[in-house]
This record gives sequence, structure tokens and C-alpha cells, in this order.
Amino acid sequence: MPLMTPDPAHRRPPLPIRMLAALVLPVAIAVHRLPLRWLVAATSVLRHLPPAEAAFAQSLHQALLAVRPSWWGGRIACMEVSLATVLALGLCGRRVHWVLGVRAAPNEAHAWVQGDGFALGLENNDPVRPWTPALITPTLKGEY
Repeated sequence: MPLMTPDPAHRRPPLPIRMLAALVLPVAIAVHRLPLRWLVAATSVLRHLPPAEAAFAQSLHQALLAVRPSWWGGRIACMEVSLATVLALGLCGRRVHWVLGVRAAPNEAHAWVQGDGFALGLENNDPVRPWTPALITPTLKGEY
């Protein structure tokens, strides 16, 4: 069953997108504990895919935030959600960049998704202390 393109007038993502999110989030939670070099290598295969459209990526990201179980006692934060977004869009045949970044004073780390002209997971970016990308994957030839 092909995934539907989200309608901007609707706030809730379509059922196929929510189902994909519910399937991919547990996978991302499980694999995020693997060594980072393995995750970078796994996401590097996505560099050949066409870029994701902002509306579709936003809809999938919102679905992933919505399917986080409230009963889960473990961590489901920026790293897991951003990795799940990258994996889910990859399964849909689209590419976004998984970005791991930092900022100083006090030191913090954050993960987000970046596409062509959009970023997901950077809603509260402070202009005084902006996030600085430390790792962007998959990189394309001539990018970054």
C-alpha cells in the first residue's frame, strides 16, 4: 500500500504514516545503542535517494512524536526520534540528513533532521547559543 502525501489542512498524519512510525520507532530505539560508526555507515546508503519533501518529512516526524508510548520507562528523545525519522523516510525512498550537534555554555548535545530547506527537531534554537552540527550523515559529494 503506497504512503499517502499528507494534506496540510489536517493536523493528524494519515494512518499509513502513523503505522510506519509505530513500526520504525522501536527499531530506532533498539539500534541507537550500536556504535555510532555503524549508524553512520547504515545511513550512508541513503545518499543515493532523492531528497524528501518538507511536508512529507514533517508529517512523518510528527507521527513519530505522536506514537511515543507514555508507558515506556526508557529514553525516547531527540536521538531516537531523529534516527527513526531518517530510517522511516529511507524506507519511503526519500533522503534527509541526520545531524548530531552541540552548543556551549553549558555544554549540550542534540540530534535533529535536516532536509533541503527545512530542519525538524530544532524548534527551540536559541540565536544566542545556536546548535552547531558536529556530524551530518549521509553527506553528498560537494556538500558540507
